[in-house]
Amino acid sequence: MPKIPHIDFSTVRDSQNINFVDGDFAVFSDVNQFPLYSYPERLDAAVMAICLQGSWRLEINLKECNMSPGSLMVTLPEQILQSIELSDDFSALFVVISKGFVDNIFPKLKDLLPFFFYLKEQPCINITAEDQNCIVEYYSLLLRKAIQHDNYYRKEISQGLMLAMFYDIYNIYRKYMPKVVAYENRKEEVFEQFLHTLNDSFRDERSVNYYANKLFLTPKHLSRVVKEVSGKTAGEWIDDFVILEAKALLKSSEKSIQEIAEGLHFANQSFFGKYFKHHTGLPPKEYRKK
Repeated sequence: MPKIPHIDFSTVRDSQNINFVDGDFAVFSDVNQFPLYSYPERLDAAVMAICLQGSWRLEINLKECNMSPGSLMVTLPEQILQSIELSDDFSALFVVISKGFVDNIFPKLKDLLPFFFYLKEQPCINITAEDQNCIVEYYSLLLRKAIQHDNYYRKEISQGLMLAMFYDIYNIYRKYMPKVVAYENRKEEVFEQFLHTLNDSFRDERSVNYYANKLFLTPKHLSRVVKEVSGKTAGEWIDDFVILEAKALLKSSEKSIQEIAEGLHFANQSFFGKYFKHHTGLPPKEYRKK
């Protein structure tokens, strides 16, 4: 099955110039240590970065993002990143956090749904000098603790600092986020389960019935709950995942369109082509040439 190139957190850990706290997260300021290239790659870690100087043009989930002084970027695990253009004088502070740390330490997804949706559309924002100073202070503290190997509670202190920084970053983003409706916990829980199942199975299954059965729900109930919580139907979420994967494969691999269609479990190349054109307006071959 064709796959998008994958950046494992261990790839970052291979560097000699990055400070780590166990296998949880990395703290560094040299963009050359960030294993991101000129083709789409899926990163299995979260990234927080604040630009201090210069500019960086990149794509996150195939949407262009431009970093300049005062820009804050946050990406979540399993998102697709691609570096487009980097200025010679670019300078930034990076914190890269393992997926396991995100899953175990950060709050449950249901507490972060507004943030999750906003990050999909706006992973990069311009922040005030005061907010930038706040993030830089957290970075400096994390860096000091990362190199303090004789501190018995180094890991616990670093985790606490990381969680505190996360809440401050969430608070910064809340200034830009539209007001959202609070939903019942059960609906949020269903949506969280749906997303986890979808992330595992979208390459093989595109039927709402499949996901409803996995969650022991009727397709109608699942679609209604997903629509109420996220504003999109379950079918639209499925299509979004499949199309994003197809676009990234067309751009990042040399696999034939037939191989990509087979890898995404389409009946044939023709059906894949019609599906892709319906959602993007372009046949796969033309999209690849863009």
